[in-house]
Amino acid sequence: MKRLLSFWLILVLLGVSGAAWAEPLRDGDLKISAPSAVLMEKETGELLYEKGAHKRRPPASVTKVMTLLLIVEDIESGKIALEDVVTASARAASFGGSCVYLEEGERMSVDEMLKCIAVVSANDCAVAMAEHLCGSEEVFVERMNRRAAELGMADTHFTNCTGLFEDPEHYTTAYDIALMSRELVRHELAKHYTTIWMDTIRGGAFGLSNTNKLVYWYNGCTGLKTGYTSQAMYCLAATAERDGVEYIAVIMHGDSIESRNADAKALLNYAFANFTLAPLPADAELPEASVEYGALPSLPLTLGEEGRFLLVGKGGEGCAFSYSLPERVSAPVKAGEEIGTLIVTRGGEEIARRPLAAAQSVERIGFWGILGRLAGSLVGL
Repeated sequence: MKRLLSFWLILVLLGVSGAAWAEPLRDGDLKISAPSAVLMEKETGELLYEKGAHKRRPPASVTKVMTLLLIVEDIESGKIALEDVVTASARAASFGGSCVYLEEGERMSVDEMLKCIAVVSANDCAVAMAEHLCGSEEVFVERMNRRAAELGMADTHFTNCTGLFEDPEHYTTAYDIALMSRELVRHELAKHYTTIWMDTIRGGAFGLSNTNKLVYWYNGCTGLKTGYTSQAMYCLAATAERDGVEYIAVIMHGDSIESRNADAKALLNYAFANFTLAPLPADAELPEASVEYGALPSLPLTLGEEGRFLLVGKGGEGCAFSYSLPERVSAPVKAGEEIGTLIVTRGGEEIARRPLAAAQSVERIGFWGILGRLAGSLVGL
């Protein structure tokens, strides 16, 4: 059983106006030519547009979003360093398609390898890094699939780290690409590479030019990854950030580079024109949740991350907040565990909702603790 705790706050500076909807826009609401497309806001993960979002398709080199994610995570965990040297195997050097023509035995730093993968989608460098991290591409691919499962990518299966080969068992969806792209752009290190327009390797002897032309001409573009094969057609995970708000647009099976880029631009333009992230006002207090059999009788709740939520429109009207919470939660409770929901409405219409999480952990008390608390209540302590 749940109780609804409500209070009303007028937020003059939040900027809320225009029509609101609880469901993401779908095919026909925007003119998107690709058969599969998704628009997602990074911080909240809210889905703003979907078209064929869960249709399994080959992702081509957009596969490398996961490859890049695992490399960046290993760097940030200290498993490897940007200065580490990677030696290209004969197998890595044999890869064609987009590549930097590694030679067997050629040595290149992780920094340069990462740059080549992010900027020119270098297949040879992707395989070299997979082998460097896990000993073989096959073991690295197992890691890719485990990480995909952790991110909730229910319709994804990888068989290689490049996306170069046509394989019916290598597939993902626009929605799943958005999930892994969202995770990758959480890392500023990744964006250091995905925003490079032009650069060089081998002491300036070999030039690099980003395959994602949005990096050059779309305001605020932060990446992320292009892809093409004759079966996958033109794919793109595009990310862009303005005024502290970042969106992810995914296009799969586009007809051409031009249509793929136009679709991504249309989605991003729509997002920046129609949505904003807003915080709770400084004087707003989140409720506490009652805890049963806990070391504490109640626990504070948090919106997590920066505590912001996505709102429709950019006007100057007010909005109302309500909280949906269980009557009580049973200990133990872990910090970060989802407890309830913050619901934002305007004019009686729901325009946003965010999960409320436990701000701290609460251990469960044992029999003697319960007995002591009961005794205390009987004597008025």
